[in-house]
Amino acid sequence: MANIIITGASSGVGFEAVLDLTSKKDNKVIALARSADKLRKLHEIASQLNHDGGTLFPAQFDIVYDDYATLVPFIQSKFETVDILINNAGALVNKPFMETTGQDFAEMLQTNVMGHVNMIQHIVPFMHEGSHIVNISSMGGFQGSMKFPGLSAYSTSKGALAILTECLAEEFKEKGIKVNCLALGSSQTEMFEAAFPGMEAGTLAFEMGRYIAEFAQNGHKYFNGKILPVANTTP
Repeated sequence: MANIIITGASSGVGFEAVLDLTSKKDNKVIALARSADKLRKLHEIASQLNHDGGTLFPAQFDIVYDDYATLVPFIQSKFETVDILINNAGALVNKPFMETTGQDFAEMLQTNVMGHVNMIQHIVPFMHEGSHIVNISSMGGFQGSMKFPGLSAYSTSKGALAILTECLAEEFKEKGIKVNCLALGSSQTEMFEAAFPGMEAGTLAFEMGRYIAEFAQNGHKYFNGKILPVANTTP
């Protein structure tokens, strides 16, 4: 049995990861996202697919701008402890570097780094020895990987999230909390299609979502402080 919190749950790989996590009867999942409509859809589909499965608690919450003073009591009402935190929420700006504004960079860092910092600082007090934090980064933020024009702000923010992972794995060693980062290759999501119209991603969203769910539940047995590339294309 696991008590799980996942952000960015209303679309893409987060949506698919929730469906996989709730397929296990003993799992309890708090699914956070900004869109109430998409969360309702998630709840409907999860109920249809997994009517004998785990328990899903969808909640509308913006990890950057909403008040954590309301989120923490909600979590306390559902869970005594948190076993897994999946920091999946994210945003993408695709612009040539010379047209990318300071505001664009700030928004990428706010959503893709600071939002996760806020989540981790508020959720770690609920965690225990053997808990697992999984940060969802990108191959764009993986050192030595192929880079793409237009993604300087996005890739920079995802690279920062990877380094944060390494730092926190050391900070939380005494608590016994493991922290890992998955640097995802392209998967067929709304965000990918909006950024790269007409391009086909390397992996289907449900396949990547299933991998994230599996890694979140078991990866900490083998890894800590690792940034793991998850891509089936080279470079």
